[in-house]
Amino acid sequence: MMQPEGSLMSKLTHINEDGDAVMVDVSEKDVTERIATARGSVIMAPDTLALIKQGGVKKGDVLSIAQLAGIMGAKRTPDLIPLCHPLSLTSVKVSLSLDEERSAVDIEATCKLKGRTGVEMEALTAVSTAALTVYDMVKAADKSMQIQDIRLIYKTGGKSGTYQA
Repeated sequence: MMQPEGSLMSKLTHINEDGDAVMVDVSEKDVTERIATARGSVIMAPDTLALIKQGGVKKGDVLSIAQLAGIMGAKRTPDLIPLCHPLSLTSVKVSLSLDEERSAVDIEATCKLKGRTGVEMEALTAVSTAALTVYDMVKAADKSMQIQDIRLIYKTGGKSGTYQA
């Protein structure tokens, strides 16, 4: 099923001209430093946030475990997202902070490498994995939590240059 020139489908890099899924060939791209940062939040009841802050969660230190989970998630991105390239990440930083006014755990992840393809998916996966870990660790206290606003906020490197949200 050939896609018309200029159609949305013809602009998608993981779909070929026949509409089949493909892993993008990056062999001709230049090796550059690539950095991506993503953010997201877990919104919860104030009592749940207080439980995290006080270290009263039976499963352990929520923020430390979620931070580690985010780093591990970034490293496992190609196992989770079809067609993502396995990458040699040079750095993964995940930070979690408490926002008492919004009753939220805010998460930010930055991934880096020198390579032929970007690290946006790794940063987004790190935030998603950390958020899911926060949810898992305190779901017994608060099943109404919401994971919100996971998004790319910055990327640089490669042909498309810099993006800043």
